[in-house]
Amino acid sequence: MKKTVLITALALIATAAFAQGKFTWIGKTSDDPDKMLPGVDPSKVTGTIVTAGSSTVYPVSELIASMFKEDGFKGQVTIDSIGSGAGFERFTKTGETDISNASVAIKQTQIDAAKAIGRTPIEFRLGTDALAVVVSKNNTFAKDMTQAEIKLAFSTAVLWSDVRASFPKREIKRFIPGTDSGTFDYFVEHFYKKDRAPILGAKNLQLSEDDNVLVRGVSDDIYAIGFFGFAYYVENQAKLNVLAIDGVTANAANVDNASYPLARPIFIYSDAKIMNDKPQVAAFIAYYLTYVNEALKDVGYFPAPKAEQRKAKQAWLDAVKGRY
Repeated sequence: MKKTVLITALALIATAAFAQGKFTWIGKTSDDPDKMLPGVDPSKVTGTIVTAGSSTVYPVSELIASMFKEDGFKGQVTIDSIGSGAGFERFTKTGETDISNASVAIKQTQIDAAKAIGRTPIEFRLGTDALAVVVSKNNTFAKDMTQAEIKLAFSTAVLWSDVRASFPKREIKRFIPGTDSGTFDYFVEHFYKKDRAPILGAKNLQLSEDDNVLVRGVSDDIYAIGFFGFAYYVENQAKLNVLAIDGVTANAANVDNASYPLARPIFIYSDAKIMNDKPQVAAFIAYYLTYVNEALKDVGYFPAPKAEQRKAKQAWLDAVKGRY
């Protein structure tokens, strides 16, 4: 992946001296969402950056962190994949992290908790993930299911034939993300109106925060079904099939035109005080937002609409106003 420092026409060079370090911004803001932020020279950035949260966002953050280091960052980026809910706990209650990765939008109760410890969460939209409902590559009968059938398959149905009469009379094995996962919350909200009871009461159910466990479980059993972020399907498509839903395939075109029913936004969150007290965090987020579309493409996700990209970059500019 080619990475270049962002320099606009008639670029300006300014030096930012923050509370805990010095580094150079290169560039000039613009109304163009591709050029709004000043560029970052990672070789001039030092310090630690602590992030945690969504397993869905994890591969994007991991790739961005790798790029940041390849471009010269000598500090440390910690990324814990623990689920959106657990990530918000660390960010809004214990104050352990600088950035929270999330595959669901932050709730008002979490914002209130953050304010109680002196933080005001700032939302940065990264892009869009298509949630993939998957079966084993050896499964030849389930290819396209309706939303009503999927709802049954993950709750009250015991046999596949309970979902559709033509399906085998064999027990369904279910592999789903853990309850701290934003993916779990999104799925439950979409299919069960936030009621966890139907899905958690299902038979033959295994939950895991580790998507690789879910991949193995589904791929090894012809009668298994599972769901997780689209990137994990892309990584494992040699042994998994993704289901079309209501006749609509999970792909970029159908996510962009909003016809795929299980597309959801992904985010990172931080705080203006953190970004100003720890300039490495501000630099990392600026770099993240600059190169996120490249990373999303590599991972298998989809860019956010231009208006959302512009909004995220403006949020960054507002947070560090006058500091570069």
